[in-house]
Amino acid sequence: MPAPLEEFCGSVFWNASLLAVPQPDLPLCFEQTVLVWIPLGFLWLLAPWQLLPMFKPRTKKSSLTKIYLTKQALTTLLLLTAVAELVFTLAEDFGQYPHPTPASRNPAVQYTNPALYTVTWVRDCHACHQLNSCVADQRLSLPHRMVLKGYRKPLEMEDLWDLKENMKTQQILSRFDRNMRAELRKARWELERRRCKRSLCEAAPDHRNGLGKAQSQDILVLEEKEPKRKKKEDVGGPSGDYPKAWLAKTLIRTFAGNLLKSVAFKVVHDLLVFASPQLLKLLISFVADPTAYAWQGYLYALLLFVTALVQSLCLQQYFQLCFLLGMSLRTALMAAVYKKALTVSNATRKEYTQGETVNLMSADTQRFMDLASFIHQLWSAPLQIALSIIFLWWELGPSVLAGIGVMVLLIPINAVLATKARRIQMKNMKNKDQRMKIMNEILSGIKILKLFAWEPSFERQVGEIRVRELKGLLDFTNLQAFSIFIFSCAPFLVSVASFAVYVMVDEKNVLDAQKAFTSISLFNVLRFPMAMLPMVISSLVQSGVSTKRLERYLGSGNLDPSAIRCDPSVAAQRCSESQLSRPSRVTLDIKPGHLVAVVGAVGSGKSSLVSAVLGEMENLKGHINIQGSVAYVPQQAWIQNATLKDNILFGSDLDEARYQQVVEACALLPDLKLLPGGDLTEIGEKGINLSGGQKQRVSLARAVYSNADIYLLDDPLSAVDAHVGKHLFDQVLGPDGLLQGKTRILVTHSVSFLPRMDEIVVLVDGAVSEQGSYSTLLANGGAFAQLLSTYGSQEGSAPEEEATVGAAEEQDDGVPETSTEDVPADIVTMTLKREASIQQRGFSRRRSCVRGACGGWTPWDAATGCAALQVKFSLYLQYLRAVGWGFSAWVLITYVAQYAAFMGSNLWLSDWTDDSLRYWNQTYPTSQRDMRIGVFGALGTAQALLATRGAIRASRVLHQQLLSNILRVPMSFFDTTPTGRIVNRFAKDIFTVDETIPMSFRSWLTCFLGIISTLLMICLATPYFALIIIPLIIELLLWSQRYYVSTSRQLRRLDSVTRSPIYSHFGETVSGLSVIRAYGHQERFLQHNNRIMDINQKSVYSWIVSNRWLAVRLEFVGNLVVFSAALLAVITRDNLGSGIVGLSISSALNITQTLNWLVRMTSELETNIVAVERVHEYTEVENEAQWVTAQRPPPGWPSKGEIQITDYQVRYRPGLELVLHGLTCDIGSTEKVGVVGRTGAGKSSLTNCLFRILEAAGGKIVIDGVDISTIGLHDLRQSLTIIPQDPVLFSGTLRMNLDPFDQHSDEEIWKALELAHLKTYVLDLPERLSHQVSEAGENLSVGQRQLLCLARALLRKSKILILDEATAAVDLETDHLIQTTIRSEFTNCTVLTIAHRLHTIMDCNRVMVLQAGRIVEYDSPERLLQQQGLFSTMAKDAGIVSAQATVL
Repeated sequence: MPAPLEEFCGSVFWNASLLAVPQPDLPLCFEQTVLVWIPLGFLWLLAPWQLLPMFKPRTKKSSLTKIYLTKQALTTLLLLTAVAELVFTLAEDFGQYPHPTPASRNPAVQYTNPALYTVTWVRDCHACHQLNSCVADQRLSLPHRMVLKGYRKPLEMEDLWDLKENMKTQQILSRFDRNMRAELRKARWELERRRCKRSLCEAAPDHRNGLGKAQSQDILVLEEKEPKRKKKEDVGGPSGDYPKAWLAKTLIRTFAGNLLKSVAFKVVHDLLVFASPQLLKLLISFVADPTAYAWQGYLYALLLFVTALVQSLCLQQYFQLCFLLGMSLRTALMAAVYKKALTVSNATRKEYTQGETVNLMSADTQRFMDLASFIHQLWSAPLQIALSIIFLWWELGPSVLAGIGVMVLLIPINAVLATKARRIQMKNMKNKDQRMKIMNEILSGIKILKLFAWEPSFERQVGEIRVRELKGLLDFTNLQAFSIFIFSCAPFLVSVASFAVYVMVDEKNVLDAQKAFTSISLFNVLRFPMAMLPMVISSLVQSGVSTKRLERYLGSGNLDPSAIRCDPSVAAQRCSESQLSRPSRVTLDIKPGHLVAVVGAVGSGKSSLVSAVLGEMENLKGHINIQGSVAYVPQQAWIQNATLKDNILFGSDLDEARYQQVVEACALLPDLKLLPGGDLTEIGEKGINLSGGQKQRVSLARAVYSNADIYLLDDPLSAVDAHVGKHLFDQVLGPDGLLQGKTRILVTHSVSFLPRMDEIVVLVDGAVSEQGSYSTLLANGGAFAQLLSTYGSQEGSAPEEEATVGAAEEQDDGVPETSTEDVPADIVTMTLKREASIQQRGFSRRRSCVRGACGGWTPWDAATGCAALQVKFSLYLQYLRAVGWGFSAWVLITYVAQYAAFMGSNLWLSDWTDDSLRYWNQTYPTSQRDMRIGVFGALGTAQALLATRGAIRASRVLHQQLLSNILRVPMSFFDTTPTGRIVNRFAKDIFTVDETIPMSFRSWLTCFLGIISTLLMICLATPYFALIIIPLIIELLLWSQRYYVSTSRQLRRLDSVTRSPIYSHFGETVSGLSVIRAYGHQERFLQHNNRIMDINQKSVYSWIVSNRWLAVRLEFVGNLVVFSAALLAVITRDNLGSGIVGLSISSALNITQTLNWLVRMTSELETNIVAVERVHEYTEVENEAQWVTAQRPPPGWPSKGEIQITDYQVRYRPGLELVLHGLTCDIGSTEKVGVVGRTGAGKSSLTNCLFRILEAAGGKIVIDGVDISTIGLHDLRQSLTIIPQDPVLFSGTLRMNLDPFDQHSDEEIWKALELAHLKTYVLDLPERLSHQVSEAGENLSVGQRQLLCLARALLRKSKILILDEATAAVDLETDHLIQTTIRSEFTNCTVLTIAHRLHTIMDCNRVMVLQAGRIVEYDSPERLLQQQGLFSTMAKDAGIVSAQATVL
């Protein structure tokens, strides 16, 4: 090889003697060939990737940036230089000699190299242009610009880079979908083959058509609320058969390019990892050899730097690709789950609750993202372990097996500790779940707790669970401390075992610096893959579980639309011989333009018939023919988290005239006046700030506006008042309404509208019993006539239920038992919620994503704690104060002592290695050897023992403060603060304080002290190092921490804020699937999902890039530290021992990773410490009045029950209008007073004032001579009794629900239950008073719950009883029982009854009529009826003509 090259160059290619001098040189030929061709070869090797954009179509022209112009100018100069060199060579050859001979010519290399340069620079000009176009297309800015922007101002979504086309959800999903279909086809074929094989083996009939399953699936999940089975069968039946082993193949095929590129970078990195210990060995031998040339040391130092630099770049490229892979995996799977949810069959829908489906989209996809970061460790870790062992064998021979043996022994110890920790964590999770369950109940029923003064009892319950939780946490922390001890011992045990065996097996084996520090470097390399491999395998196992869950869901069947046909030749909507899973066999012909009512008893299959027409049921036989578009109004209104207007338009274009017509017809105009933002008011999740009736009317308006051909109306009138229902029928549904001429199928329970129907279909047990006009069916005397007599008699017997006192749905009582109306909220809460919704107007969740997380104060900012960009130092002090100053000081001292021991052991090892020089050619003394091993071992053990445990005290203190304060804040706080936000403080933030912050503090302290100790050891070796590199490190750390941490924290917050809408939208889609499918809007919802996912992807991508930006800079500084340590060791080698040089450089090699971790831990600690601020924020909320004050009421107060209200005024919050305007009245002892008035009159406010839920703005209330504002809240509330409208129960025993403080005997409780007509029921229960009530009392009927509330009141025996619409939500029988008991048992009490149904207060002594916060009438019912005033009008509306005309 050298001979042709020498001929090519015209000189010698290699001469070793040129290097064996103090001033070395390289031969000219070597310089002109190898040193030129290697970089050019590298450029040409990467040329295809650079030139690839040339072949892609571009939509935008490239912009002329400064960097682009600079690159082009430099490349042009290089091109001109190359051309000039070629011209000069030609001129030399042909200008001097007219006919040059080969001997007189310049060597060939002088022609070849300029020509190669010319072609390369021409190529680079094109590549630069193409790359610039690419960058311009993506409108990318350099990462540091974004980081600087994030430091200077709050980041918004507009500041982040747009995603490349191939990273957008639409592109990723289409690629994944294509591969998924192919793999799923193969998997399904394999499944069929398995089933055939099994059926042949078992000789059993094939049930693949799922007939049995279909019959067992009685009814659509959303239509009937049946109790869920505890254990579901597998999706594919009992055997769990479903298409398997296709998801991993699909993902590999979809992301093969990324995987291959990351493998290439990882291989290069892994090989270079082993170059550093070998270069360290050469450097130590150079320092130990005084005859070595200085240039060799400089070369080793430079090679060490270059190796570390290339290693860093490869590693960061690898991580970038892995994180992008993880992001793309999550995107593909989330989008696929969403797409599947839109088309999933009902059999699969029944198998998965909404929560389980959301879990697939969140938790399971996240596992794939986490795994992607380290998936390559599966092959990389074994490779690194094998190479480490080979290199260690070269150094220490068989002695290395001792160290590896220790490592292997530590694996089962770690496994045992991990299992034990998992068991403790599982147990503690149950405590956590129990605590959160009670907290949820407390927050849901906070008003009841306040009215009954039960807060201390529940505070004690939560406190007891918290004590158990903290005990578990302490056990876990102690175990963690032991794990850290083992982990700290590991590196030292491995090295001490190897070195001890090495020096003890043979007297000739003396530990020198080369062997010791090269081995330690290799052991450090070995630690990472050995620690990672079990973690990756564990992560792989978890992902395997997620893979099965996703394969089962994504591989399940889709909804079969084959039963629905659109045949224009048939002149009617036909449901022919449709044998469905609920209506057994239905044949119907509905003529176009007809209004058809579907009636039947509860459970007869009315809603199922509507679902069947929509294609939502499983078709067994026959078909359904539909002509034209369909609009659907479900029984339970489905409302989107959007503006009211968007809910009505539902993706259609706005036609203002038609829109106004629809709003008016659907009786929404009065509601728009009440709502703070009109039709632009933001509606919360599940229509939280609308009443049940309003939701139903919005749902109806959506259908009417869609202008469809066929309307399917599933009992839309059940949730509205009778007069509103009449208006809707007249203006919208009836023969003269907006929908006249349209085909309307109306499921209804309301008998009054039936005579105006074109046709009536009667269903009995899922089959059509009768069909015809009203008069025909009535004449037939069949099922319809029987149904009419049942419903008609009920309506006739209670005519007052038809007309309500209030004017809006919240007070609706005339709802049939199938009503979906939520339990009415009291007007105070409703008003406050509506008032709060104005703050949400103008920025929905979608818009908040676009505007950014911190672009001005918004409720979302408050929810994410994004008010301040800089974390205050006082937060750290606050946390340390909660930990305790003494404990904090002890932690710091032990950590400092630990690192002092760490430095001591390293310095001892350095001194030990110098023994090889001291005892050169001598026998190594045994006593010296044993002392060296003993002291090294002792220092290592001391280092591990001083690892300390985390702080439990802070957790206890902060939780106690938070709980105590939340129970003492006024009711208005709960009305205006979403419960989820308060729960988040007790769940996520307390978890952060419990577990994450102590771990972050420990990691941060470890990294910080690790860096300090490393720098000190390098400074001990080379003092000049301190002057050069330490200022640089401090400056860089402060600089990167200031800029990066600020930006990183904001990007994480943006990620969090933009992720929430994805899950909200998904949950919304799953709950409203029938509506979305009915309107045919699946594609619109899919596109919207893609858009909000892309918004989230932007923040995740920016976060990934900012991480790499930081890592590259930190690793560069780490590499500079290594280079400086090596360079200074070379310069000052005459004054240094090889041991101290080995210590200095091997420590420096570790600093890169530690620097990286320090900044990351700082960022994590700053992110997590915000939890302390968020918890502290809620401990500072202003409290209501004291529970108990120095002034106590007299014993037995109130003894008479007299109430004097004098000029009483009240407002919801300071600055708002008065809601009660100077009420003045007297209520005598044992008097029965009814309080009535229309919506917003102030009835509920009066109740709240008596209990001081609302404090007075003026005037006073005096009970038995005591001004209630002068005594403690608990003294007041325990002396009054209320039977609330909403019968709230808590999980626990029946006894706890009646008497949480254990103040009453069993006899008293049984007596109360007997009077409440519940004794027989409770006696029949197996556990009687210890019977467990489920959450919110769901295992009791509404009537039983209300009777339990009556029993509570009977136990209290107070002289004043308030009935707050206590019978509004119960049936007539329960109403009768409650009224009878009150009349008999509370004769000696003062009773205030707030009522909607006037018949309940007609026997009161007096009636107080409120209007707009004032008393307008106050007298006996008889006189008020004669006065022809407001009360008289209300009574006439209710069908009451005299005080005696009450029906019970």
